[in-house]
Amino acid sequence: MANHETMEKIPTLLPGIKLFESLSPEILDAIKQSITPTHTYPLAKNARLQTPDDEKKGLFLLFAGKLRFYKINADGKQHTVCIQKEGSVFGQVHTFALGAIGSYVEAMEESIVAFIPAEKFEPFLRKYPELSMIFLEEISRNMRVQDEWVEHLVFGDLRSKVLYFLNRLIDKFDTGEQESPEIVIPLTHQELADIIGATREAVSLALKELSNEGVLTTGRKTIIVNVASMRKELP
Repeated sequence: MANHETMEKIPTLLPGIKLFESLSPEILDAIKQSITPTHTYPLAKNARLQTPDDEKKGLFLLFAGKLRFYKINADGKQHTVCIQKEGSVFGQVHTFALGAIGSYVEAMEESIVAFIPAEKFEPFLRKYPELSMIFLEEISRNMRVQDEWVEHLVFGDLRSKVLYFLNRLIDKFDTGEQESPEIVIPLTHQELADIIGATREAVSLALKELSNEGVLTTGRKTIIVNVASMRKELP
């Protein structure tokens, strides 16, 4: 549950939600009124927001920080599904779903998340048609991204899979505070291997080749991407 200081920040944080950038002050104010201290969560690094067994019906707004969505297989290994950065929206109501459903959700750094229960949010969709259109557009965009990812998984070679996924993560970890030629992605070789469905050894070899070409360097639990070199490698 959020403290008073966190709640005071909500009016300034709400316009930072990317999906809500074009909304009128009236709609933003209505959404703000639905956010309560009980459903606002300041998370410490590595804190777990939810598990597949306690998924909530409603919408999550990630005001600050980054979250990792992952699943655990029968052998107990974690498989990272996606990473969300501040300004993201995820969750499910009766009419749509955004984000990776059936996943564990864990904070990669200190984060602030607000939750709006489905019974509070769905009346907004009926009252404000423009809000429904925004979510329809976001669902369509997610489907396009998913189709691209499936295409790379099915038809791409290992190198193209690594390049495609790391390129998707560049925007997630670009702070935007200054123009930097490099972006640090907190991902291990094993986590990347789990995501693209390859062995750690094969992924490590692909990363070594890309490192030799100046596209990236690897550190302890990090992959540091040279943005300009990465862009040149993409089709």
